[in-house]
Amino acid sequence: MALLPLTRRCAMPVLSPFPFRLPRRLAPLGLCALLTSGASAVQAQADSAPRPAVLPPVQTAGALHYQCGGIGTDESTAMRAAMKDYPLSLLFARADGAYEANVDVRITPQGGGDAMQLRAGGPVCLLQLPAGSYRVEVQGTGQNHSRTVQVGRAPQTLDFRF
Repeated sequence: MALLPLTRRCAMPVLSPFPFRLPRRLAPLGLCALLTSGASAVQAQADSAPRPAVLPPVQTAGALHYQCGGIGTDESTAMRAAMKDYPLSLLFARADGAYEANVDVRITPQGGGDAMQLRAGGPVCLLQLPAGSYRVEVQGTGQNHSRTVQVGRAPQTLDFRF
């Protein structure tokens, strides 16, 4: 380390953390290099950050638009985060808590209308339905369940255990 000159107030020499001093003309270049390397480090950190999983493609069954998935940690996390954006979400799991996939789903509007059918390829289904009352019937691992739900403004979740 280079020693800086003694000052009148200090009896000890002050050590500089830099072993050299830049001439005045080169100081702006040193500052520019320091800032550029910091920006590169920030960009490298942003590039290495995990990217959010992409949701499965939207499918259609009658008036129903839906996405089913949630297999794997990334997709499951993305599906659960998107639940707030859908009027109705369905979750499928076994009694022990393990996720269940390949569940047959039938959604029938109460008061008339065509039933909508789908096969859930994952444990989470996000459903875009018009407001109204629906009967949701599911069949998985040899068990049948049904529930009635009122779809409106607030997102709702039906949790089915097999």
